[in-house]
Amino acid sequence: MSDESPLDRFKTALTGAARAIAHDREAEIGWTADQPNQQGKMARVPMPGRDVTAEQAREARGFADSFALRLRYHNPALHSKMRPGDAAASACFDAIERARYEAIGESEYSGMRVNMEVMQEKRLAGDPITTAQSAEDVPLHTALGLMLREQLTGQPIPEAAREGVEMVREFVESRTGDDFEQLTGALHDQSAFQKLGLDMLRHLDMVPMEPENEDDGFDDDDSEDGQDEQDEDGADQSDQPETRAEGAEGEEGEGEEGEQTPGEDELAEGDPGDDGQEMQLPQRKNAPWQDIPNTFDYKPFTTTFDEVVEATELCDFEELDRLRAYLDSQLAGLAGVVTRLANRLQRRLMAQQNRSWDFDQEEGLLDAARLARVIVSPGSSLSYKQEQEQDFKDTVVTLLIDNSGSMRGRPISIAAISADILARTLERCGVKVEILGFTTRAWKGGQSREKWLADGRPENPGRLNDVRHIIYKKADEPMRRARRSLGLMMREGLLKENIDGEALLWAHERLLARPEDRRILMVISDGAPVDDSTLSVNNAGYLEAHLRKVIEWIEKVSPVQLVAIGIGHDVTRYYKRAVTIMDAEQLGGTIIEQLADLFEVE
Repeated sequence: MSDESPLDRFKTALTGAARAIAHDREAEIGWTADQPNQQGKMARVPMPGRDVTAEQAREARGFADSFALRLRYHNPALHSKMRPGDAAASACFDAIERARYEAIGESEYSGMRVNMEVMQEKRLAGDPITTAQSAEDVPLHTALGLMLREQLTGQPIPEAAREGVEMVREFVESRTGDDFEQLTGALHDQSAFQKLGLDMLRHLDMVPMEPENEDDGFDDDDSEDGQDEQDEDGADQSDQPETRAEGAEGEEGEGEEGEQTPGEDELAEGDPGDDGQEMQLPQRKNAPWQDIPNTFDYKPFTTTFDEVVEATELCDFEELDRLRAYLDSQLAGLAGVVTRLANRLQRRLMAQQNRSWDFDQEEGLLDAARLARVIVSPGSSLSYKQEQEQDFKDTVVTLLIDNSGSMRGRPISIAAISADILARTLERCGVKVEILGFTTRAWKGGQSREKWLADGRPENPGRLNDVRHIIYKKADEPMRRARRSLGLMMREGLLKENIDGEALLWAHERLLARPEDRRILMVISDGAPVDDSTLSVNNAGYLEAHLRKVIEWIEKVSPVQLVAIGIGHDVTRYYKRAVTIMDAEQLGGTIIEQLADLFEVE
């Protein structure tokens, strides 16, 4: 008779089943009293009691099955290569992949389903999703994994996590559109599945586009409904180095549109899709001025959903403090460099404000340097000095920062820290500074587009997205009070699409209302205006034409001095006074040099 205990026999059976599922004779199963884990081909699952109750057996089997499925269907090297670097995004990426290989098991091995169910309950036992009181408390990676499992297997969300998932379901589904359905079709192809998973994370604003990979994604899939992206998102997007980062915005915005307009309805109409394809040609952003009709008019379809909002209204103070601390930690080295440049600007400005005197005057203030003359010759009348009039004008500077998705990463970080240091420097010189940002409230149209659809899709609707103009710092506000607000630029999901012309007019109008004699508007951007929803249903160059006309009017008619800095893209084709930098690290010094030159212009 065997001396093995029920626990030993259960372990032997568990190991044999795992090897059979994994198709790997070297797979091993061990016990642990801590969290289940896997190292190579050795997996440790929760240790049941000596009698191995049915519930404990199902729990151990669930984890052992999951590990075996991972060995068989998961390629770690491919996963590591495609895995995003951001912690939150990588957690979601891991959850998406785990849902994939576990769904294969639940679909192909009917005995696994109950085991997996029990395992899910064990996993969720200490997860914050079970105690979440609001959507902000819900860990998105947990919710995504459960929602994807529901889609792939038809299994309901476990009771313990159901309320938490429902808190974020509308948010996720409004942005991901048909991403879940597309993932279902790629279940057995890890590479294709993970590419689609990355697309989903882009739509959720969790994965930034690499600059060299972004453009052609936009060029290929700017059609109004996003239906064609299913065939083109994967390899094509990363193979075209010349296109611009706004392309990422087009790709990332697909999710919202997926629910609003079924692809087959849009493509059936023909025209919007055709316009969208024409708009996506690479030469669009470089189209010369003469290619844009002189009669081109501009209008928003509706302004009902637009907003001008202060940074503190979009984020609570606690999160702003956290984001500001993150910004400071990212750019600790750069701050010293920009501070030295800012000090140089301060010296140049103060030199213009220094007092100058006319000496040897017959009246005025007694000149201390002439005291000897007074003693020797008390009757001398040329011992006084008079202060000359100051030429330095009261000045206000507005920094208008592009908050589009293509500015993600170091460009937006450096723009934020440069604005911070510049504002403090100018404040010391008696120059007031306003810091503004511009983006849209949604990807690919938002509520404006929904209204357009409800109104029957009238032709040439004009601007078809909800603009968001952000006030980070008012001109009369001390920088010490506004400092934390700049951290908002680091917030996931803030940076979307860019409609530059209207933002320029908004910032310009705010400047005209100021009492200062000299008004300077500096625009920091990384290229042409792009908004998928607007460009797909209007004539080519619609947003660019408007931007050019606004710039021309300000430069020729307005008392406001206009200057622009382009990051990685030539903005001199728009602005007369402009400079282009190829490396975001140059931004701080370039801002300072440009402003110093403007202050010296009379």
